[in-house]
Amino acid sequence: MAWTVMRVLGDRNAGLYLTGVVVSGFGTSAMWLASGIWVKDLTGSNGLAALCALALWAPTLIGPVLGTLADRTRRRPLLIGTNLVLAALLPVLFTVDGQGRLWILFAVLLVYGTAGVIEDAAETALLAGAIDERLLGDLNGLRMTANEGMKLVAPLAGAGLYAAYGGARVALLDAVTFVLAAGVYALLRVRETTPVRTSAGSLRTRTAEGVRHLRQNPRLRVLVLAGGTTMLFGGINGATVYAVAEGLGRSPTYVGVLYVAQGAGSVGVGLVSGTLLRRLGERRFAACGIALTAVAVALRAVPLDPVALVSSTAVGAGLPCVLIATYTVVQRETPADLLGRTSATVNTLLYAPNAVGLALGAGLVELVDYRVLLPALGLIRLVTLSPLLRTAPAPVVD
Repeated sequence: MAWTVMRVLGDRNAGLYLTGVVVSGFGTSAMWLASGIWVKDLTGSNGLAALCALALWAPTLIGPVLGTLADRTRRRPLLIGTNLVLAALLPVLFTVDGQGRLWILFAVLLVYGTAGVIEDAAETALLAGAIDERLLGDLNGLRMTANEGMKLVAPLAGAGLYAAYGGARVALLDAVTFVLAAGVYALLRVRETTPVRTSAGSLRTRTAEGVRHLRQNPRLRVLVLAGGTTMLFGGINGATVYAVAEGLGRSPTYVGVLYVAQGAGSVGVGLVSGTLLRRLGERRFAACGIALTAVAVALRAVPLDPVALVSSTAVGAGLPCVLIATYTVVQRETPADLLGRTSATVNTLLYAPNAVGLALGAGLVELVDYRVLLPALGLIRLVTLSPLLRTAPAPVVD
């Protein structure tokens, strides 16, 4: 494991990229939690608090179109500019001082989510040409570790800052992290030429090229189908987090503790994902993660703090597996000029179900006791295992 980390960090571009992920991920994790607590405090509604996450995920619905932008311009300047735009936008949240201005918060979160879709597509495409292909699986795992690992510190920092100074100060912290991330991305050494723009083909046609590549690749199709289904259930599960905290007799800020536990699980699996991918193959690696998540979600229904913390850790370890496997295959098997569109299409097919799940969960958590909902959700998750196990290739041993 230590050798894997050193090998990746020994690559200058990979090291800089992971630094940017850590910096911006800290602010994003803090802001994500604070926005939900902010809405919960102003309205008292678990459903409206969950809709903050929905606003962040909703732009994935137009991901293929946004991904086309990443194939129409140089990726590094796009990443720098997107981070600076978000840094300039977030201070607008200082105007949110009551329920009547919550629409401003939701509008900013929508823009935030849109920028995130563009960044994800640009990053995936940029990395495929910036580092050794043999490091992609390890880097994707460490990227997940760096991003999700911020839940070890950022949620508690965000909750503490929110409790002391309010949501606007958390937004200011997030803005600063975006400025720093833009500076880190500016240091990347990548040779990029401006893509040639031709008049042939409409935006719809160019966007569809990414969809066509995905449809023609059976390895990707199976992983994306399993991942999209997993993220649908993950959205429903995510919408119950405030109800879980309430069932434990805790305040909404306790959600930060649950996210810390989830982040710890993600850190662990990210550190070993490169090795596990090589030994198990992408499909079996994804299947193991889905099975673990299904059991963990069911256990969240038990209203005991130790069980809630262990299950959150297991969710954090299991959920990223299918995502890491999918993105690694995308980067290895997609032509460079299609990477932005294809990765954004994959993002949509993975994360749009998450937005649907959050919306569905926000309604279900108001109608159904979470202690009934979560075990049923864990059982239904297991339906995604069959196609992964049936088509799994023989393991590849180091």
